[in-house]
Amino acid sequence: MLLSEQDIMQNLSSLDGWEQSGIEIEKQFKFKNFIHSIGFVNKVAILAEKADHHPDILVQYNKVKLVLSTHSEGGITEKDFSLANEIENIL
Repeated sequence: MLLSEQDIMQNLSSLDGWEQSGIEIEKQFKFKNFIHSIGFVNKVAILAEKADHHPDILVQYNKVKLVLSTHSEGGITEKDFSLANEIENIL
């Protein structure tokens, strides 16, 4: 079920650095180098596979951008925030 704008804002307030962009939430992470970026992506991949919820991932050397949206629902759901919280916990 899609979240209301109020629910989205409330959930975002508890996540450092995550922002809404249209029907998605996103965050850019910065690491020491490419190897650390890829290590982070591998950890995210494991979480995403377990949750059966897969973010869009862009790697640019020491930066990783994650974009979450529940495509089957056409926007942002609790599933996106659940995965975002799990990602924050691996940092």
